[in-house]
Formats: sequence, C-alpha cells, structure tokens
Amino acid sequence: MDSKWEKRRKRLFEIIEIGSNYDAVCWGYDFFNTFTIILNLTVSILYTFDNMELKYGPLLLTLERLTVAFFAIDFALRVYTARYMYPDVSQPRAISKYLLSFSGIVDILSFVPYYMPFFFPSGAVAFRMLRIVRIFRLFRINAYYDSLNVITEVIIGKKQQLLSSVFIILILMLSSSLCMYSLENRAQPEVFTNAFSGIWWAASTLLTVGYGDIYPVTTMGKIFGIFIAFLGVGMVAIPTGIISAGFVEQYSRLKRIGEYGQEEDVHFIRIQLSKNDKWTGHNIAELNLPEKIIIAVVQRSHRILVPKGDLVLQPDDVLVIGAESFQDKDHIKLKEITLLAKNPWTGQKIRDLDISRHSIIVLVKRHKKLLIPSGNMTLQEGDTVILYTQTLMANADDLEI
Repeated sequence: MDSKWEKRRKRLFEIIEIGSNYDAVCWGYDFFNTFTIILNLTVSILYTFDNMELKYGPLLLTLERLTVAFFAIDFALRVYTARYMYPDVSQPRAISKYLLSFSGIVDILSFVPYYMPFFFPSGAVAFRMLRIVRIFRLFRINAYYDSLNVITEVIIGKKQQLLSSVFIILILMLSSSLCMYSLENRAQPEVFTNAFSGIWWAASTLLTVGYGDIYPVTTMGKIFGIFIAFLGVGMVAIPTGIISAGFVEQYSRLKRIGEYGQEEDVHFIRIQLSKNDKWTGHNIAELNLPEKIIIAVVQRSHRILVPKGDLVLQPDDVLVIGAESFQDKDHIKLKEITLLAKNPWTGQKIRDLDISRHSIIVLVKRHKKLLIPSGNMTLQEGDTVILYTQTLMANADDLEI
C-alpha cells in the first residue's frame, strides 16, 4: 500500500512540476497554471476600474476566489511532494527548504493575504497590500519557456558585475548627496536639512529621472548638478551594457553549440532504465559499450550525475547516450505504416503475415510505447509498424536512418 501511494505522490510531483510536452497531463497542468496566474492578475487590474467593478463586480470576485483557491491547492500539493523536489534530505527538511525558498514564499503570499482578513479584520488594509506579491508568480511562467529562461541565466551569470555596478551607483549617490548638502544647506535649509536629505535628489539625477521637486539654487550647486546628471547617464549605461553583453554571449554560445553539433554530427538519445533492464544494478565500467558510444549524463531524481566508471545505475535513471554518426554512402531506409481496421495485417500475428522473407519488422509503436516485435505478437488497429522492406507499400512513409 505504501509503495502504491508513493508512486501516486511521485506521479503527482511530475504533474505539478514542469512536465514534458509529450505528457498530456503535465502539459495540461502547466497550461492551466499559466492561465490561472494571468487570469488572477487580469482580474486584479480590472477591479481597479470603477466602471468594471460596478458592471462585473460579482463575476470578478468569483474569478478571484477560484484562482486564489487554485493557488492554495497548488501550494498544498507542492508541500505534499516536496520530498521529490529535494530528494537528498528528509521529508520535514524538504518541506522547510521549499517553504523558505523564493518560490515557496511567493506561493504562500499568493493566497494567504486573501484569507487573513476573515480571521483578522483589523489588518485588512495591510493584507490587501500584500496581495501584490501574486505578481511574482509570473516567474513560474518564466520557467516554462526556454527563451524566457535566457533572462534568468544572463542575470545569474553576470550577477557579480551587476552587483559591482549597483555598488558604484550607491557610492555615487551617497557622495553626491553629501556634496549637494554642503553646497545648498545654507541657501535651502528647509530642503537640504541633513546629509541624507539629498539622497532623493541624487537618485533622481543619477538615474536620469529628474522629477524636479528638489533642485539646487546656488551657482555651484547647479554646476555640480549638471556634472552629476552627465555622470548619471554613464552610470546607468553600465548595468545595461552588462546585460546586453550577457545576452550576446548566451546566444553566441547556443549558436556555437548548434554549429558544433551539425559539424561533428553527434547524436544523443535519452532512455529511462527499468528494474528489469540488464544495465540496472551495474556500474558504467561493466557495461562494455561499443567504441564511439558514451554515456554523457545520468539524471537521477532531478539530479544530474557525472557518469563515472564506478557509478551504479538504478531503476528510473535517465541516461543520455551519445554516439558519432556512422558515415556511409548506402543509407538504410525504413518504412512506417499505421494499421487501419481494414488493413489485412490487423488482427494477425507477425509470424502469419504474408510478407517477403527479405522484409523485417523492426519496431511496433502502440499507444506511444515502443514494443519489440515477436512472432506471437498480434497486430492491432492503430499500431504503427516500422519495417525494412524493398517492396513498394501503399500509404507507407519512408524513414531514413
């Protein structure tokens, strides 16, 4: 019973996390999650318009209740499956790591402030302000698309340079605030009252916003303000240049990888081991792989392992296998045919088929599963049969290896 529930919990984790496009359930949950986030934010924005609140107030409130309830259910499911998110630690530790992570905090604040006024009516205004945290759930959408992930990768890769540039800007803001205080305190004692009163002026000037609510009136103060304004243009350009350079480097790296893959003609496949596979329980050194075939990566419970010779393979391990393409002039062409109800092969065993002895059935694809053909296998309607044959077959597609 325990193993059955654990399998269900693991499957639940696969569904609520970012799933494969080939898994309809995972894809559907990802799409619904994204749709709910966008719908909730749209409702929050529409509710700020008086005419929308008067016309569609009850509908907007209902949509908000439903979306927030979904956020609460999603949070509960992530707590329930946290042990698979952090498989190296115990379940209580995994739950605490999730709750203290950025995603966990955002998930909590996306629904808790909505329900808190029911228990603490006096703090309704403060709880309503916290609802703005829901907008950070948009970062979950960022994880679904590789093009958006580039932004995260660039910021993480350039974090040291960005922190250095921000530190320089903060030093300039503080020093310019002190200088402006010295120049303007006597002329405007009610504006530049102390050393920190010029921080707002320094921020609006260095960041080229220029609100104009605080400004110098003395000649030296104006000259210094012009200098800081010119300096601010260059300072703001530093983080922009760092991020732009990061984008260029990232896309250049991806382009080089793509070009290298085309030039070298190296192919990779990904397979998942089961407990019945012969490789399961053996280390990589014992596999006796053919020459020019390597195990590039081993993925185990969302961890990436280096495929060393002493690494023992376990059930459910995902192996990424690489091989150099064999260069030959005579290409092997396979044919692929999907069996319909009226096809003469439908309902027959493979050994009873009326085909040439030079024809070989290589694989049978049934319900998205690849089956190894045997003489006793009975072909069914909807099966996709992949075979090698030199016979002309109607409604068959050519596959080139």
